[in-house]
Amino acid sequence: MTDEELLQKYRDPQSRNYAFNLLVRQYQQKIYWHIRKMVIDHDDADDLTQETFIKVWNSLENFRGDSQLYTWIYRIATNECLNFLNKKRRRFFLPIGDVEGELMEKLESNSDFVTTGAEPSGEEVQLKLQKALLKLPEKQRLVFNMKYFDDMKYEDISEITGTSVGALKASYHLAVKKIEEYLNAN
Repeated sequence: MTDEELLQKYRDPQSRNYAFNLLVRQYQQKIYWHIRKMVIDHDDADDLTQETFIKVWNSLENFRGDSQLYTWIYRIATNECLNFLNKKRRRFFLPIGDVEGELMEKLESNSDFVTTGAEPSGEEVQLKLQKALLKLPEKQRLVFNMKYFDDMKYEDISEITGTSVGALKASYHLAVKKIEEYLNAN
């Protein structure tokens, strides 16, 4: 079902719940993994995914269609991630390195994160890549995840992040360089 068909069903009070259930089924897994790559922990990702869809439910009636539905949902999810990480820093008065260290520990203890979507023989490579990603600033990590893992177009990432395509390309390029440097050094 297309996004437009989902929105039409959602606007009809008779089929609103059904349409929202379809929307959640269509985007839940993508949103979960988008969030999970940022916060690492399954429980946190699960909570943030739920929060994202609560916000979608509460705001969908006001969706104007200026952007694609999936980029709008990704933007909500992205903001949830960034807010969560910022709150975590503020709550515990942690510098960036400490949050990075905590995420690194979670990454190493979450074997399902490493093995999901990767061949068992590639576990170590996948873990190294995830460690390299945690060394990136949040914005670069976000851009890299959306471009590399989610195979999004720069124009869509631009809609989600509110950043120009040129800046996104530069950010992605810098992220790739930093990841290569980390992987070559380790």
